[in-house]
Amino acid sequence: MLFVAGEASGDLHAAGVARELRERGAPYRLVGIGGDSMREAGVELIEHVEGLAVMGFVEVLRHVPKHWALLRDLKRRIRSGKTALLILIDYPGFNMKLAAEAKAAGVPVLYYITPQVWAWGAGRLAKLAQTITRAAVILPFEEKLLSDHGVPTTFVGHPLLDRAEHLPTRAEARAQLGVPDDASLLALFPGSRAQEIARHLEPFVAAAQELQRRRPGLRVVVSAAPHVRLDEAACPYPIVRSASFPVLRAADAAMCKSGTTTLEAAVAGCPLIVAYRTNAITYAAARRLVKIPHIGLVNVVAGREVAPEFVQSALQPNAVADALDPLLDRESTKRAQMVAELARVRDSLGTPGAARRVATMALELAASAPPVRARVGAAG
Repeated sequence: MLFVAGEASGDLHAAGVARELRERGAPYRLVGIGGDSMREAGVELIEHVEGLAVMGFVEVLRHVPKHWALLRDLKRRIRSGKTALLILIDYPGFNMKLAAEAKAAGVPVLYYITPQVWAWGAGRLAKLAQTITRAAVILPFEEKLLSDHGVPTTFVGHPLLDRAEHLPTRAEARAQLGVPDDASLLALFPGSRAQEIARHLEPFVAAAQELQRRRPGLRVVVSAAPHVRLDEAACPYPIVRSASFPVLRAADAAMCKSGTTTLEAAVAGCPLIVAYRTNAITYAAARRLVKIPHIGLVNVVAGREVAPEFVQSALQPNAVADALDPLLDRESTKRAQMVAELARVRDSLGTPGAARRVATMALELAASAPPVRARVGAAG
C-alpha cells in the first residue's frame, strides 16, 4: 500500500491508519511520503514530509522542481504493478495528480481527508468522482456533499477524537507543564510551517505582550511541532513541542492560526481566537477563489463565527488582546458562551475510531481489487 501525506497533520492521521493495519497483520508492505509518526507506525518513507510542507501560490512555486521529481517517482511506482492500494491524505494539489495516475493504471484510490471543495468551489468534485474509488471524510457535512456529486463517501469521524480519548485534566496538564493552578495561562499556536512562523510569530508575541501589560502575572507558552524552528530571540516564551492537547487543556485561552488547531481547541474545550497572515498575492488570489465566509475550521464546522477571526491587516496586537482578554477570565460570560459553542462543535465531529474505520475500508478495497500482477501499478 502506498501512502501519501504531504504535511505534518497528514503524517499523524496516516500513522493511525498504518498502525491499525499493522495490528491486524495486513499482508501488505506499507510505503509512502510522510513523517516520523508514519515511520514509527511501520511505513517505509520514500520522502520525509518536512521538505514538502508549503502553502500559498507564491510559496509553492519555489518548490516546483522537487515536487515534480517526486511526482514522477510516485507515478513510476504506481505503474510498476506492485501497488495494491493508493491511500491519499489531504495535500490536494499533489495528490489529485496521483489519483488520476492510479485511476489510469487500475489501482484503487482511498482518499482520506479529501480536498476542501466546500471552500474552493465545486470544480474538484467532478475530478474526485472520476478518479477516486472511495472517500473517507472527517467533517460531518462533507459526506452528503461528495455523495451528491457521485463520490462514494463515508463520514468516519474526526481523527482528533482518537487522540483525545484520554485527555488530561486541567490540573494534570498544568502539572505536566509546570504551571501553577492559580496562574492565568495563554497558549500561542503560530503554525507548523516555516512561512507561517515567519509571518505569525511577531504579531502573536506582540498580542501576548499587550495582554501581559494588561494582566500582570499572565503566563504564556508557545506550542510547536517537533520540526519547527523558532528564533528564541524573537520568542521570549517557553516552547512546548508535540503536546498540543495538554497545552490546550492547561491554557485559559489560545491564539491559533487557522486550520486543524482550531478544532483541537474545540475538542479540548479551550476558548480561542483565530489569526492568520499570508503573502499578499496569495491572499488576494484566495479572496477571489474561496467560497466560504470563515477561515477557521472551528467556525466552518459550526457554520457561524464561534471564535473571532483576525486575518491579514486585522491581525493587530490591541484588537487581538481585546478579544482574548475576556476569554482569560474564567468567570466571564463570553468565555462561558464560547465553551458551550465549542462543546457543540466537538459533538458534531462524530465518535473516536476514524483510523480503525479507514483501515477497514483500505483492506476491503485492496482485497476487492484485481491481482496486482495483472495490473499496471506500484510498490505497496
